[in-house]
Amino acid sequence: MSDRSAIEWTEATWNPTTGCDRVSSGCDNCYALTLAKRLKAMGAAKYQNDGDPRTSGPGFDVTLHPDALDVPYGWRSPRTVFVNSMSDLFHARVPLDFVRQVFQVMADTPQHTYQVLTKRARRLRQVAPKLDWPENLWMGVSVETEKELVRVDDLREVPAAVRFLSCEPLLGPLPGLNLDDIHWVIAGGESGPGHRPLDPSWVTQIRDTCQGAGVAFFFKQWGGRTPKAGGRLLEGQTWDQMPLSVAV
Repeated sequence: MSDRSAIEWTEATWNPTTGCDRVSSGCDNCYALTLAKRLKAMGAAKYQNDGDPRTSGPGFDVTLHPDALDVPYGWRSPRTVFVNSMSDLFHARVPLDFVRQVFQVMADTPQHTYQVLTKRARRLRQVAPKLDWPENLWMGVSVETEKELVRVDDLREVPAAVRFLSCEPLLGPLPGLNLDDIHWVIAGGESGPGHRPLDPSWVTQIRDTCQGAGVAFFFKQWGGRTPKAGGRLLEGQTWDQMPLSVAV
């Protein structure tokens, strides 16, 4: 289990579950699926389950890893941790009891900051009242196009200390984006051989909306064949803002 990450907005990754399947257009070129296939070929034990042929798009079987629950207890120095970079904690096939166990680990290790990101915003909203929310948990939803803006409304109902949006891969403009009760927005373009182009106006619109609402804005990448192909500068500036309530 690697506890370091090249993702610009986090420091470590932790995967108590692996596996997912397609739910929206942002999944079409899923990096996790590509990486899971590579790890399976390398013999990595956590990635030996095949995708379900009955799914409508790319996927690999959701698998729980109870042994991974112990990992954060062994980290000596505080770190920011992206939870389930290779899965979705609020997938329907992740039992609520296991989600509770993951939350308990977070509560037991308050020296770390945990970032959880989901595309299953409806289930998130439904189970949120049944969970004990630790103060060191940031909760986010993915918003790739205008169609997914409904996920933001679901997120607003969640009692997380920090609520954030990941607009990556950003595949269209987000007119009418409402940032009430949202603390942070990440935006970025798609990368990989089949990457879809990112219109600069889509990004500047989100940035300007964040500035008007007093919400932290983080621009991760323009994307391209590789994640760093297009760089990170937006109108000559790097945008690395973090939520003010937890900024160091």
